[in-house]
Amino acid sequence: MGLVGLALGGCMQATLAPSSDASFTPRDRQLLAHPPYARADIPESYRRHIVDYSRREAPGTILVDTESRFLYYVLPAGKAIRYGVAVGEEAMAFSGVATVGKMAEWPDWIPTPEIQARLGPYPPRIAGGPANPLGARALYLYEGNKDTLYRIHGTNQPEYIGQAISSGCIRMTNEDVIDLFDRVRQGATVVVLPPGRSAWNGPIAGPHG
Repeated sequence: MGLVGLALGGCMQATLAPSSDASFTPRDRQLLAHPPYARADIPESYRRHIVDYSRREAPGTILVDTESRFLYYVLPAGKAIRYGVAVGEEAMAFSGVATVGKMAEWPDWIPTPEIQARLGPYPPRIAGGPANPLGARALYLYEGNKDTLYRIHGTNQPEYIGQAISSGCIRMTNEDVIDLFDRVRQGATVVVLPPGRSAWNGPIAGPHG
């Protein structure tokens, strides 16, 4: 499939193969059979792939390259699964090291007071489902025992993958977040790089939102 993605000097990140299809549950198939949003044509560079991975994070770690709009799930033997994501606008984006403190399938959404003030009004709780902004799965990011209020989650707006558009959380297509959810374990480390810093500390050769 050729070489795409990130470059540092003469080193390129090789896209090795598309990752396998997500493993849908019967409920997933039912809820996603006729989603209440338009299906988006995700650019090839933001589709799920297995890639070479030269950083030192341990297998099982999640790394979010905010600048390039990619999320990596680190595999053994110098490989990772790379997913395209939408990230938070710079003033609202989370960065740092967190852990997966909680995991949920088709989660309810409880808009924070800040979101209510900025984007609302919303009901105090929105039931899980394909119209819910959290989508099919959510990974809740914690620092110690404290919920950061940032999430890695699905979306009902897949057309924004590859952009900095969200209210700080990290959005994935519902298919991709299901795939990631099935791989991640609670307590996993999540590294979120700040805007302006590439995972490879070099210029970005591939497209980014």
